[in-house]
Amino acid sequence: MLQRYFLYFKYDGTDYHGWQVQPNSRTVQEELQRALSTLLREDVQVVGAGRTDTGVHARMMVAHFDTGLELDCAQLVYKLNRLLPRDIAADRAEKVGQDMHARFSAVSRTYHYYVHLRKNPFLRAYSCELFYNLDFAKMNEAAALLLQYDDFAAFCKSNSDVKTTLCKVTEARWVDDGGDCWHFVITANRFLRNMVRAVVGTLVDVGRGRVGIEGFKSIIEGKKRTGAGESMPGNALFLENIEY
Repeated sequence: MLQRYFLYFKYDGTDYHGWQVQPNSRTVQEELQRALSTLLREDVQVVGAGRTDTGVHARMMVAHFDTGLELDCAQLVYKLNRLLPRDIAADRAEKVGQDMHARFSAVSRTYHYYVHLRKNPFLRAYSCELFYNLDFAKMNEAAALLLQYDDFAAFCKSNSDVKTTLCKVTEARWVDDGGDCWHFVITANRFLRNMVRAVVGTLVDVGRGRVGIEGFKSIIEGKKRTGAGESMPGNALFLENIEY
């Protein structure tokens, strides 16, 4: 009888073409499956809690896999970390019921997007440098509006194969980290392809005075990706937390 396990891990996505296995590209899922298959001496397929794009990081990611073996979870994590590349780290593993699913059982996900307003060579790999002054109070006013809507087609990557563009956003705000550094926090039950980076790009337009609050509302209600701001670089985006 197969037993299901949840694996909690983190990764630096800089050198990966996203999470999901794809031909001729290095992905996090591929590395994880290779390490688990080597350890367990069987073909292991993992299912992730979501998909991160090229260059996007995860401080917390969850994946499940099934095996007929009875595993010592602590030993599994220890051995995995000796096999995985240095930019992927396993944190813990746990046995779960077959009704638990890494993707579909998740009730919320939280992302952080980092920006800095002054040149800093030590931030460039994990934060987006912006060269203009931003009105973060106005950006927070606009961000709060996201909680009032449930259709985010305006922030969905064009031609995405999604059945619905409905999401329930429960948190959206900018946080001052000091020293001209800020990060955007957004929590929802699900996210569309490229959604967070498009939301951030549109909020930056609000902060620059290019889009007003009413204009931001119109963008959401218009449900067209062409109306929203540019998609921000992936290197500053982190999947921060997943709740079950």
